[in-house]
Amino acid sequence: MNIVWGIIGIAVTFFLAWIASSDKKLAFKKWKQILLLLALQFAFAFLILSTGGGRKVVDGLAFGFGKLLEYAGVGTSFVFGPLLVDANGEGQFVFFFNVLIPIIVVSALIGILQYFKILPAIIHGLGWILSKITGMPFIESYNGAASMFLGQSEVFVSLKNQVPLLGEQRLYTLAAQAMSSISLSMVAAYMTLLQPEYVITAIVLNLFSVYIIIHIINPYDVPEEENYTASESNPDQGKSFFQILSDYILQGALIAVIVAAMLIAFNALIAILNNLFLAIPGLVFTFQDILGYILMPLAVLIGVPVAEAHEVGILMATKLVTNEFVAMENLQAIKDTFGPRTQAMVSVFLVSFANFGSIGIIVGTVKGIHAKSGDLIAKFGLKLVYGASLVSVLSAVIVGFFVR
Repeated sequence: MNIVWGIIGIAVTFFLAWIASSDKKLAFKKWKQILLLLALQFAFAFLILSTGGGRKVVDGLAFGFGKLLEYAGVGTSFVFGPLLVDANGEGQFVFFFNVLIPIIVVSALIGILQYFKILPAIIHGLGWILSKITGMPFIESYNGAASMFLGQSEVFVSLKNQVPLLGEQRLYTLAAQAMSSISLSMVAAYMTLLQPEYVITAIVLNLFSVYIIIHIINPYDVPEEENYTASESNPDQGKSFFQILSDYILQGALIAVIVAAMLIAFNALIAILNNLFLAIPGLVFTFQDILGYILMPLAVLIGVPVAEAHEVGILMATKLVTNEFVAMENLQAIKDTFGPRTQAMVSVFLVSFANFGSIGIIVGTVKGIHAKSGDLIAKFGLKLVYGASLVSVLSAVIVGFFVR
């Protein structure tokens, strides 16, 4: 049945992308690339989730990020000391210290990789490979690779020379890629909340899913003279080692504080909304319950058992209206009520920046580079979240084929 539901899930996702397509007649023009990308998704999902070699790679990455968390803990303990232990002297889990503070350490390492040109070489190499298999121009291919490592803001800064040259459709693609991915600095944080194999799988699958959805929802071709390269932009060029390192440390700290602030506000607002709905005479549903029922049909259509579909719908909606961290926290409380397949699908769905808050981050960044381009992205903000969410849906469907 997994295969049947998986096929239905892919068909539903493609249909939802097609109905919002900017050109329905051209939506499947690049069907060969779509099939190739689907095949690559199946191949990588199989390797990661169903082979000994894939599990060793995941275990190795999980061990590496686990060590980073340990080393981050050393710095955290030095600064915050007694706050990390309870009255009995035992270490205690505090979300800000255990999940968000390590972002600073990972961000610092990214800065080091940037300074020694290691990360730019990886991004350009992967971008070149993607340009050969996705049917997209180099800028879109470079951006897909860069989005796996850099944040939503940083990826646009790396293309600041090209952004003013791009039209609405190409800007949609870049923004969708940024919203459909996660930055490398967030991986360790996600691994504290989700199983590492699902975090790694989501990163890889989203890389391909976004091109599939873009081909359907936003089809276009680019003349050869507009197939720009990304080699002209390097925001860190000319900076010393310690300038770059300090920039990335501060950037990581800013991300940690921003995420903490958003979690405080969003959790509080959801609690307020839930209680306001319950205060309405005769209403027995919370705000989250209603959101869950709205997305419950989609959950069923992509293969989630009916008995689990409402809770899955709540998690999907929570991510959409707040952010992935709030949804991941909520998943922790109820994950044992889900079967392994549902846990896998939900976990993969949650690993991306696809939510309404990301519109403001992306628009603000692009406006700072080129005001007109920022206005264009703001114009299709809702369609951007819609497309990026379908990317997560497609990745979740693919994982459903390999977990029982």
